[in-house]
Amino acid sequence: MRKRRFALVVTLLLSVLLGATGCSDTQSKTDQTAASVQQSAGTYAQQITVDDASFTDEEIAYAEDNLGYERYSDLDVLGRCGEAMACLGPETLPARGEERESISEVHPTGWHSIRYDFVDGGSLYNRSHLIGWALSAENANERNLVTGTRWMNADVMRPFEEDVADYIYKTDNHVLYRSTPVFEGDELVCRGIRVEALSLEDGGREINFDVWCPNLQPGVTIDYATGDAWIDEETIDDVVEDASSRGDDAIDRDAEGTYILNTSSKKIHEPDCEGVQDMSPRNREEFTGSIAEAERLGYNLCPQCLG
Repeated sequence: MRKRRFALVVTLLLSVLLGATGCSDTQSKTDQTAASVQQSAGTYAQQITVDDASFTDEEIAYAEDNLGYERYSDLDVLGRCGEAMACLGPETLPARGEERESISEVHPTGWHSIRYDFVDGGSLYNRSHLIGWALSAENANERNLVTGTRWMNADVMRPFEEDVADYIYKTDNHVLYRSTPVFEGDELVCRGIRVEALSLEDGGREINFDVWCPNLQPGVTIDYATGDAWIDEETIDDVVEDASSRGDDAIDRDAEGTYILNTSSKKIHEPDCEGVQDMSPRNREEFTGSIAEAERLGYNLCPQCLG
C-alpha cells in the first residue's frame, strides 16, 4: 500500500483556497469531513490518512461504461474478504422504504461478541460493511462484511460514506468506489480498510478521497490473529475520562423533545445542528420523543451537537 499523507493544517488551508477559487460546496464538505474525523481521533489522529483517489484510467473508463455495477471478491482460503469495488449511483441505493435485513447470522473471520461499557453502543465489534448498505443495498453478504471495531465503523468510515450517499442523492451522479480490507499474514481481523472514492461525471471535483481507516478501538488492545481483545490498562483511564467529558451523563435521555434522525447514518441531531443542513431529504426524519426512545430504535447521538 502506497504511503498516504494527511495534515490537518494543510487540509484546512486547502479548504479555504478551494472555496476561494469557486470549488463546490460538496468538495468543501468532504475536506471538512476529513478534518473533523482526524481532529476527533485523539491519540489515533496520525493513523488516519487521507489523500486523493488513485484509480487508473482503465478503471475509470470501465465504470463509465458500466454505471451501477458492484463486484465483491471471493473469500480466500481463510474465509477472509477481499477488495470490493463498485460504480455507485441511483441504481445501487436502497429503494425508498426498503428495510435492512438482519446480518446476525454472518460471522466474519475473527468475530467475537465482546462488550465494554465505554464503547459507544456497548459492542467492541461491528459486522462492518466494506461498501455500506446505504450505498449498495447489500446487507447479509459475507463477501462484504468484516470484523471491524465500533470506532472504525462509526467514527472513521461512516462520515465518508455519508458524503458519498448525500452527493448521489443530490445529483443522481455516480461515484467509483473501492474498499479494501488489509490483513497481515494469516491474521483473521483486518488491520484497517482503505476506502477510495471518485465522482465520475465531474471528474472527481466533488468526491475525491483515499482514506485509511485503522481497525482500532480507544482503550482496547486487539489480537488481530484471533480477534481476542482486552482492556489497555495504559490508556483506559484517558478513554473513560474523555467519554465523561463529552457530557453524555449531562444529557437527559428521558426528556421529550423534537430531534432530526438521519435514517442512513442512524444519528440523532438537534434541529439546528450543522449536519442537518447537509443531510439528504431522503435520509431526514423528524422525531418527537425522548433520546432514550430514539436509541432503542437503533440511533446514536451526533457527536457534534449531542455527543
